[in-house]
Amino acid sequence: MIVSAILSSFLPAFWFLQEQAAQAGNSNSSLLDLILHASPVAKLVLLILLLLSIASWAIIFTKARATKLAQQQTAEFMQAFEKSSRWADLQASSASFGASPLAAVFLAANDELQKQSRLNLDAVQRVMQSAAIGETTRLEKSLGLLASTASASPFIGLFGTVVGIIISFNGLSQATTASIQAVAPGIADALVATAAGIAAAVPAVLGYNHYLNRIRVLAAEMDSFSLRLLNFIEREATSQA
Repeated sequence: MIVSAILSSFLPAFWFLQEQAAQAGNSNSSLLDLILHASPVAKLVLLILLLLSIASWAIIFTKARATKLAQQQTAEFMQAFEKSSRWADLQASSASFGASPLAAVFLAANDELQKQSRLNLDAVQRVMQSAAIGETTRLEKSLGLLASTASASPFIGLFGTVVGIIISFNGLSQATTASIQAVAPGIADALVATAAGIAAAVPAVLGYNHYLNRIRVLAAEMDSFSLRLLNFIEREATSQA
């Protein structure tokens, strides 16, 4: 799945460059030829971009699964919370929602309550805030690599293109005749790096923004749930007094 997604993002750009090279007079060019005829620096750049793209798609698919499960179990946990009238009922149902960050906040509050001899809501609130921060950090894990790929890949690709163009014009200066047909194949080879950089950056930036927004929604739900849980604890303590 990851390999097919990478190919679907890279190949359209490469095919476009192949057509442009063919129109420029290199009718025997192919996608493989564009890569094989690239300079060693361009090949190194393409390898780096390929590795970044593989890592990005792996993170995208992993986050898709993790955030979907977290949102699904969060909705189910909230339904259980709405139906629970006693703390014991909510405690019994929380064990089946291990992927929900709200369940982690509840368990942190429950552990703090078990340690207290007298009810201290401020301490419970601090523990829930700490648990919410921990859950947010866990959900945001590896998103930094997506952001780095999105911002750095175009520049890495541009570096490979600049080096390739320099090599092409250097060869043109040593040729006996100067024409666009002589330099066009080299420029087409060099532009492969830029196309690869853009192809690696676009999925990364889209994935980063999408999952960052999902995590922000979950973080807001944790803050809202913490306040509602404090009210629940206070009502429970009042009823037992």
